[in-house]
Amino acid sequence: MHALDPLLLARLQFGFTVSFHILFPAITIGLASYLAVLEGLWLARGAPVFKDLYHFWSKLFAVNFAMGVVSGLVMSYEFGTNWSYFSTFAGGVTGPLLTYEVLTAFFLEAGFLGVMLFGWDKVGRGLHFFATVMVALGTLVSATWILASNSWMQTPQGYRIADGRVVPVDWLQIIFNPSFPYRLVHMGIAAFLATALFVGAVAAWHLLKGRDTPAIRTMMSMAMWMLLVVTPIQILVGDLHGRNTLEHQPAKIAAIEGHWQNAPGADVPLILFGVPDMAAETTRYAVEIPHAGSLILTHSWNGQIPGLKEFPAEDRPNSTIIFWTFRVMVGLGTLMLLLALVGLALRARGRLFANRPFLTATVAMGPTGLAAILAGWMTTEIGRQPWVVYGVMRTRDAVSNHSAATLSVSLLIFVVLYCGVFGTGIGYLLKLAAHGPDTQGVSPADGDRPDKRPARPLSAAPDMLS
Repeated sequence: MHALDPLLLARLQFGFTVSFHILFPAITIGLASYLAVLEGLWLARGAPVFKDLYHFWSKLFAVNFAMGVVSGLVMSYEFGTNWSYFSTFAGGVTGPLLTYEVLTAFFLEAGFLGVMLFGWDKVGRGLHFFATVMVALGTLVSATWILASNSWMQTPQGYRIADGRVVPVDWLQIIFNPSFPYRLVHMGIAAFLATALFVGAVAAWHLLKGRDTPAIRTMMSMAMWMLLVVTPIQILVGDLHGRNTLEHQPAKIAAIEGHWQNAPGADVPLILFGVPDMAAETTRYAVEIPHAGSLILTHSWNGQIPGLKEFPAEDRPNSTIIFWTFRVMVGLGTLMLLLALVGLALRARGRLFANRPFLTATVAMGPTGLAAILAGWMTTEIGRQPWVVYGVMRTRDAVSNHSAATLSVSLLIFVVLYCGVFGTGIGYLLKLAAHGPDTQGVSPADGDRPDKRPARPLSAAPDMLS
């Protein structure tokens, strides 16, 4: 496509805004559950360290939650402005699903968020803990509806087409479409992993600075346990998700693997590295492991999957891109597992909080959970192309009739505003993280704090940090 093709520009604009947005809900989901665990442990054990950590992470949660809400509003408008034909065609399904998300998850979060953030000394312990749990539940419910809508676009069912529009026939089939369970679990675990890496990186940074307190140690320990438990589960879920994709979107799997054709009776090798060439219909410079592709994808020694040449050229995803985004995701997942195993070994030797190379690596791995989510999202969405609703509506038929100039200007405005607004927000979030938890074990109410600063999240970071 031409560099100023309106379709490409509309896709770039939506991809840019979604890429920013997806980072914040991922951390929100993980932090909300983390806060519920911290408060539950404090209620069960009475140890002040859990209360201190709760107050610290609730500030970061509030700022992150606000940025997630703001960044998500833009996408709702983009459905109508840039993708009006898609909204007209599939709005009978996607509209109600997104409405359910607002009526259930967003109202649940909004209803209890104020109690959670500002009601520590204004309501009883049980009610406050209930509010925290409801906010955590709201984030998971939100992810459920969003992924139900997106999964239906990947594996549509439960509908009919009447007068050029999608008409729901069976809502249970629409919601619980074939890819939905795998995508929901995969994304939920990814959010927990990203949060564990973020929490671990903050703890490791403070340990490297010599701030070896019980709160920091607890933070580090919990993050490493979560990483150790959840990473192998994610690998298993990823395998199940891949096999589901092979069943329903075989062209996507062929593009991910850079696999073009099968020889009679031959196995499918695993291509570790290579450069897929869409025009020449081959993967150049391929570094292969014989039979490994068959074992991973079909769980058999000589199993085969459809090659890209078996699909019409106009129905093939861009293998050049998703070949590498998938490998970035898998490579980062491998590093996460390695970090968790090294952490386990150091824990056994009593060196988890003192090994500087490991702590440095943990800080460096902090953003990788979010990077893996972005890489996985790109693999999923670009791999669905050229369909916006897989096998039903092509992306080129979904875009609004805007000029390239209009889309170019709006894309430039989005880039400038997002980098400015959310760059500032992320910087403030990191400033809060660098301040670290207070360890007085006191109430966050304004009058009870030793430094007399308000407990409001946007007033929590000092102007100067030592």
